[in-house]
Amino acid sequence: MKKTGWLVGLMLVLVLALAGCGASDSDKSESSGDSKDTFTVGMEAGYPPFNWTQQDDSNGAVKIKDGSEYAGGYDVAIAQKVADKLGKELVIVKTEWDGLVPALTSGKIDAIVAGMSPTKERLKTIDFSDVYYTSNLVMVVKKGSKYENATSLADFSGAKITAQLNTFHYSVIDQIDGVKKQSAMDNFPAMRVALESGKIDGYVSERPEGVSAAAANDNFAMVEFTDGFKTSKEDTAIAVGLQQGSDLKAKVNEALKEISEDDRTKLMDEAIANQPAAK
Repeated sequence: MKKTGWLVGLMLVLVLALAGCGASDSDKSESSGDSKDTFTVGMEAGYPPFNWTQQDDSNGAVKIKDGSEYAGGYDVAIAQKVADKLGKELVIVKTEWDGLVPALTSGKIDAIVAGMSPTKERLKTIDFSDVYYTSNLVMVVKKGSKYENATSLADFSGAKITAQLNTFHYSVIDQIDGVKKQSAMDNFPAMRVALESGKIDGYVSERPEGVSAAAANDNFAMVEFTDGFKTSKEDTAIAVGLQQGSDLKAKVNEALKEISEDDRTKLMDEAIANQPAAK
């Protein structure tokens, strides 16, 4: 009987020990895994005034995950308002443009807030929220160049023009008769450097980025057209990218509805004023 009692006691100790380990592993998994208390957003952090990278948290910038830098800009402000409405902490994941959709579909991020348009091609693989910004296409050129006073696409015949890779900005260059279409570039900082050096005569952009580029660099000018690019509403609209069938869509749309047009204009004006200087 004593031996049996001893064995029963030992078994109870082992069961309790295993239960304790199980609880510990569970707690560890909950704390180190994807928290339900976060809203994880992907963006380039290199497309001012929509999004950029800076060294501190000034003007509402948010720390970039797994790095020492911060992301700021219009997209960050919109993402922060959505996160606040959701009652979640905003987490920014800095991701190259081409990697944004794969990051979303793989579950690495919850949403794309990166000046992205809900094109038919993208809608084949991801969903989008309601539109949170609409813009027009412009051309960014060197101040003092023969293109600074251009008013139509015809004025860019013979010009060396480019745009960002895998965007509709690049495809509309074909609407310019006689243009010298250059290879697409990965990001806007690279295009600004190419323009500064004279490698290109201009690049296609959206108005906020054009205003931003001209404000950040005295050598740049933005050209707006009276007879410009032919685009669709889906091209110039900007929305939040979400996984297909995500229950976040309704919640994000609800949050966006609470941001008035006046507030959106104010946020964009602040983003343009707060953008870091071009390098």
